[in-house]
Amino acid sequence: MKQIRYQGIMLYRKIENKIARYLRGKQDRVMVVSGARQIGKSYIIRYIGKKLFANYVELNLIDNAEMRKAFGSVENLNDFHLVLSAFAGERLGNREDTLIFIDEIQESPNLLTMLKFLKQEDRYCYIASGSLLGVTLKHTHSIPVGSIEIENMWPLDFEEFLIANDFSGEAMDYLRECFHKLESPKPEINSRVMDLFRRYLLVGGMPAAVNEFIETHNLVKVRSVQRDIHSLYEADASKYDLEHKLKIRRIYNLIPSNMESKKKRLVYKDIEEKKGKRSGDYEEEVEYLISSGVALEVKAISNPKFPLIETEQKNLIKLYLNDVGLLSGILYNMNPAPVLKDEASINLGSLYECVVATELAAHGHKLFYYDNRKNGEVDYLIDDYSSLHVVPLEVKSGKDYRIHSALSRFVNTPDYHIERGYVLSNSGEITLKGAIAYIPVYMSMFFDASGGEDEIIPI
Repeated sequence: MKQIRYQGIMLYRKIENKIARYLRGKQDRVMVVSGARQIGKSYIIRYIGKKLFANYVELNLIDNAEMRKAFGSVENLNDFHLVLSAFAGERLGNREDTLIFIDEIQESPNLLTMLKFLKQEDRYCYIASGSLLGVTLKHTHSIPVGSIEIENMWPLDFEEFLIANDFSGEAMDYLRECFHKLESPKPEINSRVMDLFRRYLLVGGMPAAVNEFIETHNLVKVRSVQRDIHSLYEADASKYDLEHKLKIRRIYNLIPSNMESKKKRLVYKDIEEKKGKRSGDYEEEVEYLISSGVALEVKAISNPKFPLIETEQKNLIKLYLNDVGLLSGILYNMNPAPVLKDEASINLGSLYECVVATELAAHGHKLFYYDNRKNGEVDYLIDDYSSLHVVPLEVKSGKDYRIHSALSRFVNTPDYHIERGYVLSNSGEITLKGAIAYIPVYMSMFFDASGGEDEIIPI
């Protein structure tokens, strides 16, 4: 696998292939890379853009106030090119040799609308990034439907973290084969992967935190990076939405404690400590956290059918942090022992559930959980697009991973037509009992919703 350099450390990011393929090809739409701040969007686009184009122009709309103000007043193509020439006149060539990268495009929503016309004009090659595209598009008067191609980006997933720590592609292929064949990996391989998995729980996937870990292996420095990112996310809430900023920050700060509770779902009366509050009272605030990428939403399903989106319940939701390293820092601060030593007195359930949520999201899955008054709860439900069935996943952090009454009832419900359910735990053995497979928790990285992005499917 080809790797790229991020602030001195070689990191492999899967999205590099998509971006490079887009920039090398004849584009029908403008690619917009969407995701939370500090996950490496700007770096990866900058790296590839400078490599492929003789003239690279970056319009930083979040850090450059002068540039943001200038492009914020642009109303037509002539205005755009006039302002562009003022900032980058000497670096403007033609369509084949010039890339214009609009960084954090949500800072100037008018440019989102203009992408359609910039693409039709086709004077240069364009690519953009954004951190609040869901919110921005919702409030954009003229959405450029059919003119933009949104690619979601996430912090480093566990596979990318393994590669950053010199885990070979051959070993990765071996693990993937074990997963598909339901065969236990060799103990020495499993031990190595579980050791790195525990460190991933501490470090997470923010590039700056991974970089610090690889360079220093110093938890104090890693936690300092994570605190800065957490503070930035809180500050962003204040900057983007003044009217609702306190409620946004309150919901965001409640996520770790909600994850430690039995139900784990968002309790609306706790946000402002007022009885009678409902989901509709905080719809905009929750949407902000999800659209900005700093929180992952898991929606309830009581009667699962494929595809799951047809039966979701919008008012019963769980929120997870977008990075397990941020969560472990909040829960355990500078003490790595609960995570590294699997101490029996510490319940790591919330960490395990968070890391599975981030893995599933990074691999293209919409997140759902099963909530049925009669049968109980199952942690995750995902769509299997190859079999057109629902797949239930239960996450266990302790030794009692074979106790799962709700999952057992779920897979044995005839109306659900379940072919297989999975229990993900810290056990290194893979076993199959009836319709339930027991697999190592790190194998959540193999539940891929893409179906093979490079495959050509005839229609």
